[in-house]
Amino acid sequence: MAHDIAINGDNAVALAWKQIDPDVCAAYPITPQTIIVEKFAEYVANGEVTTEFVCVESEHSALTLCTASESAGARTFTATASQGLAYMWEMLPITAAMRTPLVMAVANRAVSGPININNDHGDAMSARDCGWVMLFSENVQEAYDNSIIAPRIAEHPEVQLPIMVNLDGFILTHAIERMSVIETADVKKFVGEFEPIYPLLDVKHPVSHGNMDGPDFYYPHKYQSVLAMEKALEVAEEVFAEFKELTGREYHLVEEYMCDDADYVAIILGSSYGTMKATVDALRAEGIKVGCAMPRVYRPWPEAALAKLMKGKKGVAVFDKHLSIGAYGPMFPEVVTAAAELEQLPKMYNVIYGLGGADATVAGFKKMMEEISEGKANKITYLGVKA
Repeated sequence: MAHDIAINGDNAVALAWKQIDPDVCAAYPITPQTIIVEKFAEYVANGEVTTEFVCVESEHSALTLCTASESAGARTFTATASQGLAYMWEMLPITAAMRTPLVMAVANRAVSGPININNDHGDAMSARDCGWVMLFSENVQEAYDNSIIAPRIAEHPEVQLPIMVNLDGFILTHAIERMSVIETADVKKFVGEFEPIYPLLDVKHPVSHGNMDGPDFYYPHKYQSVLAMEKALEVAEEVFAEFKELTGREYHLVEEYMCDDADYVAIILGSSYGTMKATVDALRAEGIKVGCAMPRVYRPWPEAALAKLMKGKKGVAVFDKHLSIGAYGPMFPEVVTAAAELEQLPKMYNVIYGLGGADATVAGFKKMMEEISEGKANKITYLGVKA
């Protein structure tokens, strides 16, 4: 039987890890991720898991070790944030190219500089092209659930890619919320035993990993990852359906709220999706037909699902919690591309918000969506910026 507890997002992730009991965890502490590895190290020290926990000297070493252990045939988890993810950057595409389905929790935090420890999506967005599957969480419950769902997607024989579970720093990592916990036996049954493909330690079937690729092989190997990503969309939907059978909680590639009859739709990631749903309620009370959506699966990009929800809309506002300096927010051109096949393209708006932990409020979102519905908004708006 499931039971409810009060817990913060970092501890919720650590609890999910405890229930899964991975073979190896290597990580380096960094705010606001630190609580995850501190709590999990406590589970290790108390003998509540059988995991081999390795205290490394840096995030680069953490991911290098995790990639090696996963390649050897061990189910491996890690976690980081911000500069830690940046320090891993050299290894991010290598880990993906080696098809190591490890799980990494990312406590989303602004990337320096200037130095900032608060939430935005600069870390995840800077890593988005490295070949990792990426899930986003709206609340603590979803951070826990995504941590249980993640290995099922990553380890699928036709996917075999690393996966990031994103949760907003401080907003979710440190906020205590009510959450429903799945029984550990049910978690273990759902996730299953790890069945590595071509593990290095299978001495009866020797293989080599991480070889040098010339032009004849590099491009085809990259294309194999493209095919794996495409398969991950289908696999994610299958895993979500199984998770619903287990828990009753329903997840989709793209979460939608009151989009069916909406004239205007806001697309947003992470905890701000909850704020935007409250905004939609306020606008609906005023007779403005607005809806909102969150791509739970950000990589692979759920283009078809997004195109379907944008069909027939008058306007679409893409809220980016990161800025590609010199261009738009990173999600905006991808949403525009998803809409490009529609017979009639909605008016498209990009809203940059919340950088470095700047407030993301119902009042601010409401004013923005009112301006869009009145045709008064610019193509790109830096919401709430103080020059």
